[in-house]
Amino acid sequence: MHSTHLLLEEPIRMATILEPSKASFFPAMTKIVGTLGPRSKSVEVISSCLKTGMSVARFDFSWGDADSHQETLENLKTAIKSTKKLCAVMLDTVGAEMQVVNKRETSITLKAEDKVILTPDQGQEATSDVLPINFAGLAKAMKKGDTIFVGQYLFTGSETTSVWLEVDEVKGDDVVCVIKNSATLAGSLFTLHASQIRIDLPTLSEKDKEVISTWGVKNKIDFLSLSYTRHASDVREAREFLSKHGDLSQTQIFAKIENVEGLTHFDEILQEADGIILSRGNLGIDLPPEKADFTFKPCKDDMKFMVFLFQKSAVYKCNMAGKPAVVTRVVDSMTDNLRPTRAEATDVANAVLDGCDAILLGAETLRGLYPVETISTVGKICFEAEKVFNQDQYFKRTVKFVGEPMSHLESIASSAVRAALKVKASVIICFTSSGRAARLIAKYRPTMPVLSVVIPRLKTNQLKWSFSGAFEARQSLIVRGLFPLLADPRHPAGSTNATNESVLKVALDHGKASGVIKSHDRVVVCQKVGDASVVKIIELED
Repeated sequence: MHSTHLLLEEPIRMATILEPSKASFFPAMTKIVGTLGPRSKSVEVISSCLKTGMSVARFDFSWGDADSHQETLENLKTAIKSTKKLCAVMLDTVGAEMQVVNKRETSITLKAEDKVILTPDQGQEATSDVLPINFAGLAKAMKKGDTIFVGQYLFTGSETTSVWLEVDEVKGDDVVCVIKNSATLAGSLFTLHASQIRIDLPTLSEKDKEVISTWGVKNKIDFLSLSYTRHASDVREAREFLSKHGDLSQTQIFAKIENVEGLTHFDEILQEADGIILSRGNLGIDLPPEKADFTFKPCKDDMKFMVFLFQKSAVYKCNMAGKPAVVTRVVDSMTDNLRPTRAEATDVANAVLDGCDAILLGAETLRGLYPVETISTVGKICFEAEKVFNQDQYFKRTVKFVGEPMSHLESIASSAVRAALKVKASVIICFTSSGRAARLIAKYRPTMPVLSVVIPRLKTNQLKWSFSGAFEARQSLIVRGLFPLLADPRHPAGSTNATNESVLKVALDHGKASGVIKSHDRVVVCQKVGDASVVKIIELED
C-alpha cells in the first residue's frame, strides 16, 4: 500500500490521476459518521450504509423522540449482525440551543424589510408577525444591530429554509427584528442562533440529562457529542454526570465547537475532551463569511479567527494530542443531489489533507435522498485524498512535537510506524486491552491500516463479573486508520506468548480474509511479552 502514496510536492502525471483506484476492503482510512433518521432508519438502508463505510451511527436528539430513535437503533443492531460490520453509537445532545416553537407546524412566510417579533410567550401562535421562542432570556442578551439566524438550514442543509434578522429594538421580554431576506419556514423545528452573543443556557440541559440517563444508559452509548461546548468545565460536568450512570463512565465525550466562545477556550476544552467535533454549520453562522479577518472580545491574547484557518489549527492540535478530530458540513448539496459540487469535493479532500479523523454527515443521511450514495462518494474522495497525504512530513512533525525523552508507549508506537514504513508492511497489528497503544500508533498516521486486536479483561463491580473490550473496540471506529478486532475472552491480556501467537494467527487470518494481507507480505506486530513491549516484523509464507 505504501508505494501508492505520493507527496503533493512531487510532480503527478495526469494519467496517473485518471487511473481507476483498486478495490479495498477498507473504503478509506478516514472514518464516516452517519446521522440516522427518516431516510436512513430501515434495516436495508442501514446495512447498505455499513457496507459502504459508515462506522459510527449518530442519533441527534434535536429532533424526534426516544421511541423513534430506539426503533432506528434496533434496526442498526439487526444490520450489524447481518453485515458483520462493527458500528459505534453516538448520542448528540440538544445543548444550549434556542428554537422557535411552531406547535401547529404551519408554513410561515417572512418577507424582506418587514418586521417580526421574537417572544418568549409560547402561548402565542407562530405567524409572519410573531415567532414564539423557548428561551426567556433572549431580550436581556440582545441589542440594536445584533444579528439573529432562524431556520432549518442546520437540519435540512438548504439555505432557502432560513432567514436572517437584525435586531431593531428590545421591548421588555420581546425582541423586534427587521427581516433581511425573504424565506418560508416550514415544519415544527426552527433553530434560532444569535451571532456572537453569550446565551445563558446550560450546556447539558435537563432534557439532555433525561435522555442520557434513560436512552443512553439503556443502549450503553459509545460517544456523547456535547453540543455547544463553551468551556472545559462543560466537559468536566458532563463526565461527572456520566460517571453516575454505570457503564457510561466509559463513554467518550466529544466536545462540539459551535461558536466563538468555544473557539476562544479551545485549548482547555481539548485537554478535557476525548475528541473534538468542528460544527462548521453553526460556526459559519456565528462567524460572518464575508469577513477575511476579524477580532472578537473577550478573546484570549486578542486571537483572530477565520473558519478555514481555525479548522486547520484545531485539527493540527487534535492530531498532536492524539485525539480524534471530526469535521461536519462537507456535502450539503447531496441532501437533494446525487453528486457533490466541485467545491464540496475539494472541501472533503482538504479536510483529509488537514488530518481529520472522521467526516460527519448530518442532513445528507438523516433526511437526504441519497444516504448510501453520499457515504460512498465521501469515502471515495477520502480514499483518493489519503493517497497524496504527506505522511513523511506528518510523521516528522509529530515526532518533533512529542520531543524527547518520549514515554515508553509513545516510543513503541512511533517505532512500530517507522518500521512499517521502512519495510513497506501491508498492515500493523497491535494487541491492546485499553486501546491506548493502538490509538498512539494511529496518531502517527501510517499509510497502512492498523488492526487493533482488543483483548478483553475480566472485571467486577462487586456485584457481577463481566468482560471489558466492547467499548474499547467500538471507540476505535472513529480514529483514522484504526480497525478493531475483538479477541476471544479466553485469551486474556498478559497471557503467555503461546496464547498471543494463537491470537496473532486469528488476526492474520482476518487480514487475509479481508484482502488486506496476502502471501509474502510483511506485517509489523506490536504486542506485550511479559512486562516488555515488543515490535516485530514477520513475513508471511504461502
